[in-house]
Amino acid sequence: MVVDGKAIAERVLDEIRGQVTSLAQFGVPTLAIITGDPTFETQKYLALKQRKAAAVGVRVVVAELPPGATTEVAVAAVRSACQSAQGVVVQLPLPAQIDREAVLAAVPATHDPDGFRYGVEPLACLSPVVVAIDEIARTYGVTFADRAVVVVGAGRLVGKPAAHYAREAGGRVTVVTKGDVSIGALLATADIIITGAGQPGLITPAMVKEGVVIFDAGTSEDGGVLRGDVAAAVALKAAVFTPVPGGIGPVTVAALLRNTVSLAAQAWQSTS
Repeated sequence: MVVDGKAIAERVLDEIRGQVTSLAQFGVPTLAIITGDPTFETQKYLALKQRKAAAVGVRVVVAELPPGATTEVAVAAVRSACQSAQGVVVQLPLPAQIDREAVLAAVPATHDPDGFRYGVEPLACLSPVVVAIDEIARTYGVTFADRAVVVVGAGRLVGKPAAHYAREAGGRVTVVTKGDVSIGALLATADIIITGAGQPGLITPAMVKEGVVIFDAGTSEDGGVLRGDVAAAVALKAAVFTPVPGGIGPVTVAALLRNTVSLAAQAWQSTS
């Protein structure tokens, strides 16, 4: 079954509209996005965030770092954004000369809708990708308990939070990278596959079993087109399949906005 991520996202966005309305007495929830030298994928994702935010009443402010910006400049941009926005996102990737970890560490948990501290700090937001996977799983009746889960990629945006979530849900989780020699054997026996490798068409129909559940969170540009880690033909073998685009992506954006509104509510209510 091919997942309709746009329909799930619209349901979440409807919830957010109601939350924004209930907070109108305090102000307009604001999301600041810090970016530098945006890639094709980044530009597409930023545009989607801005459109969906406008549709639910969330203000988005994009601060693009100047060419050649240093780590200190990027950290200062984050701290400045925290003064006026309730949610602050550092849009990855950053230019090579900037220390990514230092910039991400500058975003406090109270302003972190990306949930980078998910699994570490009790009050941290859930990662938007995790929220998306969870929403899709509940919508399509997917359970993780005692199922073999293979997470492809160990990045902080997808792999790490997804693996943590799947373990918490009772899955038997193995994390591999796209170059791991054991990836073929692991994928062949996986009940659930979650990908965030960023390599178009990495997983083909011959590599998975019938009835597998696919959560494809890998998005890459290929000839001017966004593609996922999993070949579209895998949908013919999968019990549940998230396409790219139109699967996890739209739900992730909605989850990011929901996190932003939640952070705004916490901030305003704590000072009222």
